[in-house]
Amino acid sequence: MQPDRFRRSPDSTLWPADDAGLAALVACLDAGGAPAVGRDGTVGCRPSAIPQLFVETSGSTGRAKTIRRSQASWIASFGVNRDLFGLGATDCYATLGALGHSLTLYATLEALFLGADLRALAGLAPRYQLQALQPATVLYATPSQLRLLLAGAGTAVRAGMRLVMVGGGTLDPVLRAGLTRLFPAADIREFFGAAETSFLTLSDPQTPAGSVGRAYPGVTLDIRDGTTPAAPGVAGEIWAASPYLFDGYDSGDSRDTRREGAFLSIGEMGLLDSAGYLILKGRKTRMIRVAEHSVFPEDVERLLATDPAVTLCAVIPEADALRGQHLVAVVQGDPACEGRLRTLCRAGLPAHAAPRRYVFLDTLPLLAAGKPDLQALTETVGGMP
Repeated sequence: MQPDRFRRSPDSTLWPADDAGLAALVACLDAGGAPAVGRDGTVGCRPSAIPQLFVETSGSTGRAKTIRRSQASWIASFGVNRDLFGLGATDCYATLGALGHSLTLYATLEALFLGADLRALAGLAPRYQLQALQPATVLYATPSQLRLLLAGAGTAVRAGMRLVMVGGGTLDPVLRAGLTRLFPAADIREFFGAAETSFLTLSDPQTPAGSVGRAYPGVTLDIRDGTTPAAPGVAGEIWAASPYLFDGYDSGDSRDTRREGAFLSIGEMGLLDSAGYLILKGRKTRMIRVAEHSVFPEDVERLLATDPAVTLCAVIPEADALRGQHLVAVVQGDPACEGRLRTLCRAGLPAHAAPRRYVFLDTLPLLAAGKPDLQALTETVGGMP
């Protein structure tokens, strides 16, 4: 019978040994409590007769909310991943992000549950993260974290890495090629999900370019055009039913999140192809109107990220007297590539979707999840010429 409460295997070795967040998390597990993890990575422990987990999180706008889920909802996917990838006590997991990011927290708890070792590398410069990855066999990270890691990797190779799980953004061809060079023996898998849903899709070797994979085991996906199912190949709102969904918000809320029976939507838009592969369009609330056309900024971000000079990027709207709005591309990368980016966007996007303005910053402000902080960027870029 599958356990319904997190556990820590005594076989797991944690590094660094003096990490306060990891120590607090382990103490909570040993006490049989309900971990309560803040966005800053601090870990509290609530007494709870019902095995639960509380995670304070935020979307790209920075609004705080606390996710409440059963521990069993994550334990179920620990077992799926163990069986899919042969994970266990002989593995060494690594994470690049803060414990306050649900992806990092998930990987940490999965490692502890399965008896694997763990290397928590948040806060280290990319070159030191690269050094610390030497013994790792499993890596969970976001595309933004991986691009920063690759930027300083040079000709380095980590041949012991056998599985790279990429979530929280799009794995573009340039990033995938870089990861293949750095981790030549690794199975590189992209997954799509959110703090509210956990896994929704998982890629496989047959996943076509631009897709985030097919439904994760146990997940049912439904694409809806309004209140009716969308035809194959037609974009609509993504709804999902699965055993991995959260229970609700302990504090705060999200206007994007809705339930209908067993199904949940977090406001993401996408389409399923004829083979069941999901292609994301973007979040419904980020969609903007430019000269009477609907534009998903995520489509533009995915294209910009294919340029090797772009380390990180975000696309935000700006008021336009003629068009209503236009797009501004905010780039962490070499300003000398602006002409090339303009050409790339003119060739790969409709005219109304190409950014009208490019802003280059030394570093982009990030949320704990490793994603660009869109609210901070809007405030910063709004006053710039």
